[in-house]
Amino acid sequence: MAEKGISINISKRLGEMLVTSGLITAAQLNEVLDMQRTSGGKLGQLLLHKGYIEERKLLEFLSKQFGIEFVDLHGREIKEDILKIIPENIARRYGLIAVEKAENKLKVAMEDPLNIVVLDDLKMMTGYDIKPVFGAESDIAAAIDKNYGSKTSKEALDEILKKTSGGTTEVSLVQEDSSKGGGEDLISLEEKGEAAPIVQMVNLIISSAIKAHASDIHIEPTYKDTKVRFRIDGVLHAQPSPPKKFHNAIISRLKIMATLDISERRLPQDGRTKLKIDDHEIDLRVSILPCGPGEKVVMRILDSSGLKLRLEDLGMEPENLAIFSKCIKAPHGINLITGPTGSGKSTTLYSALATLNEPDVNIVTIEDPIEYQLEGINQVMVNADVGLTFAAGLRSFLRQDPDIIMVGEIRDFETMSTAINAAMTGHLVFSTLHTNDAPGAITRIGMMGVEPFLTSSTLLMVVAQRLVRGICKNCKETYEVKPELLVSLGVSRAILDKNVKNGKIILSRGRGCDLCAKTGYKGRMGIHEILEVSDQIRSLIIEKAHVSKIKEAARKNGMITLRESALRKLFAGMTTVEEVIRVTGSDVD
Repeated sequence: MAEKGISINISKRLGEMLVTSGLITAAQLNEVLDMQRTSGGKLGQLLLHKGYIEERKLLEFLSKQFGIEFVDLHGREIKEDILKIIPENIARRYGLIAVEKAENKLKVAMEDPLNIVVLDDLKMMTGYDIKPVFGAESDIAAAIDKNYGSKTSKEALDEILKKTSGGTTEVSLVQEDSSKGGGEDLISLEEKGEAAPIVQMVNLIISSAIKAHASDIHIEPTYKDTKVRFRIDGVLHAQPSPPKKFHNAIISRLKIMATLDISERRLPQDGRTKLKIDDHEIDLRVSILPCGPGEKVVMRILDSSGLKLRLEDLGMEPENLAIFSKCIKAPHGINLITGPTGSGKSTTLYSALATLNEPDVNIVTIEDPIEYQLEGINQVMVNADVGLTFAAGLRSFLRQDPDIIMVGEIRDFETMSTAINAAMTGHLVFSTLHTNDAPGAITRIGMMGVEPFLTSSTLLMVVAQRLVRGICKNCKETYEVKPELLVSLGVSRAILDKNVKNGKIILSRGRGCDLCAKTGYKGRMGIHEILEVSDQIRSLIIEKAHVSKIKEAARKNGMITLRESALRKLFAGMTTVEEVIRVTGSDVD
């Protein structure tokens, strides 16, 4: 169980004032100060952990010292229109909840009401002047669970059983391998005649995720229950969960589906399976990870029917699309796509390959794993067990007379140097890197040990990308924001002036409806930062210039940053301030 804690940094001076007030003893203060010196941690958390002071009394003390009101949330009713102002994911992330509003002021109970960054973000996100107040962490968590509609385990189980009894979508394995048996837990259930409900429960979880257009399914054990969450539009959403006692049986069923070893519970396992749901085939990648309370499962849903392969559907600005289209049609060189997991890199790569896929072009890919099968393209899957790595596959490709090569990911010097060699011998190479922005990819290549002159002579373009949630069209509404509130987002006066109407800026957001599960969002779109390697950039690479100089030169040449790309979509009414902050919060000069 997570410890309750005070996130505000309590100084030694405040600790001494606690002693003076009679809330703790001098011996207790000295003890936790010694603990803090040896093991770290915050004084307030250590006092609570040792049980030397109650959380409520500590917060009341801090309230008096800082002159900030303390709000008791026990039994407090919060109106629905106030709750809607701050979305659930923001409330849970920062440990806060809106409690009152009056005109343009919003009172927010917070674990840390002195966090200026969060206060500024809330002001920009909501358009209200924020009045922060102290609230106990446990009380805030309970208020969020109560007011945002979280379900108890019993309620969740009743809902699952109700849905199961009402019938589930037909889910079947395209090819099921039963040679590894049913597993001890599943076998015992079969003996009791209870295996069928487990199969139905697994089918219900998977079919519900697909209907919700989820990209991932998380089934994770805790010491008390089993949690099921779907990642929808990049954000995890809690779902009705099965009881804890069925957890091992569910894991066994999933292992059978993915042809994994059901007797192995100590090591991670990875597998995949193909399902048919209402005559529609879905690929499912299954990852098993042993944790303290049991095995956790994450399933990635790969639905080729939802794959968009037209360049126009990637969401690029016209300037970016022109650069991207030019570079992917170059006769030779390297094009890199960067970004974290789940940022849409594979979709961008597949779209580029689909555009270039012609009868007179030989395209070969090596992937880990193959996410989507593309007709007319030779796709190879990495198999490290037999020595088929990215580097080994890439070396073999050069003997296959390819025109275009795609490497799923460049992780080391060997793969990078082989890719450069391929580019220098007349091949067009596509691949991915994990970097935060486009200029950072050049530094990453250098850190691999590649000589600058090789990078400068082969690299054509680096694309950094992220995905932001789009506003639900069914419940979309507009609202006014003062231009000053957007200054801290990095919005230039020139951009503000273009979007100001009568002294205010009109933005959009979703109210929340049944079609978007009350989130206000539906679907995602890409934001992109494209660095085209010009002669000036090549000179800087050879000079081993700092990444800041490369970024400065690229921006002078017209490069649109991730934050600027997101802002364009914000002012176009396609996404929200909250999404701009969430996705590009670190992309500030």
